[in-house]
Amino acid sequence: MTGIRDVAREVEMSTATVSRALRGLPGVSEATRSRVRETAQRLGYVPSPSAAGLASGQTRTVAVIVPFVTRWFFAAVVQGAEEVLRERGYDLLLYNLGGDPAARHRVFETSLLTKRVDAVLVLSLKPSPEELRRLEKLGRPVTIVGADLPGWATVRIDDHDAAVTAMEHLLGLGHHRIGYVGGDTEGVLDFTAPVERLAGYRDALRAAGRSPEPGLEANGEFTVGGGMRAGRELLERPERPTAVFAASDEMAIGVLRAARELGLRVPEDLSVIGIDDHEMAGFFDLTTVAQPAHEQGRVAAQQVLHALAERNWEPDQVLLPTQLVVRRTTAAPALRPGRGGGRRGR
Repeated sequence: MTGIRDVAREVEMSTATVSRALRGLPGVSEATRSRVRETAQRLGYVPSPSAAGLASGQTRTVAVIVPFVTRWFFAAVVQGAEEVLRERGYDLLLYNLGGDPAARHRVFETSLLTKRVDAVLVLSLKPSPEELRRLEKLGRPVTIVGADLPGWATVRIDDHDAAVTAMEHLLGLGHHRIGYVGGDTEGVLDFTAPVERLAGYRDALRAAGRSPEPGLEANGEFTVGGGMRAGRELLERPERPTAVFAASDEMAIGVLRAARELGLRVPEDLSVIGIDDHEMAGFFDLTTVAQPAHEQGRVAAQQVLHALAERNWEPDQVLLPTQLVVRRTTAAPALRPGRGGGRRGR
């Protein structure tokens, strides 16, 4: 069986240098690292994770705590993080909460993470003070994706600003009666985006001289199905909105389906805008505020790896930009909405 000494002999380097190159540790040039990895692959040498962990005190594993792994945004962030971790020889240990508060308790408030991982990524959850205390007690690098937590490493977009951008686009087109489809702003998982995006929607209305109407706000659960139900709720109102801002593209797609079932033309009878630039947004010609979901995962992984390599590392707060992408689901309102939800002539 090929061992690390065989690889070191082949490349004429010390076993310590070969070990550092294969584990992605600093102090090795990229040329050397590439040469060592190519030689190890050619000789069929596979490092033992357990042996490396015993020798270095590291597990070569990073935990990722995700609320719903099946949602597009979370999957995109995880994919970005996994790419970076894999490049550096780390494994990703996924903790999918699945919306279950008991699962959150098990991960945060027990010793589940102790001795299993070298670092932790937390996606779109704002940890409670007690959870932050437990994360700090781990003594491992932690990066929070999607939350603003001073003193902690974070990667996020400005959710409030993204919502204002979407609303200013609709208001600029001449829409005044604008519905909102979002998610619960209170709950055991404490998502960060629903609160900030709802606040952005309301603040944009106030800035335009209009008062928010609770009857124009509906819970779409951040899913396509929820968006459909919320869309029907808004569009079947006697005084329906001329436009709908959905706090995610998946909900916006649900609103588009609801409009179609009610015989409404988009954008002639109804304008719809979302946030994300979901992989299906282009297929639906959906106007949206694009956020770099994949890049958030990459940056978060880079942060914890940098923290593992640098003793004096200081937590960094990274704010990534968003961008309005105008497609064919938004236009100036052509008609004053009548009563009922069916199609009307010009």
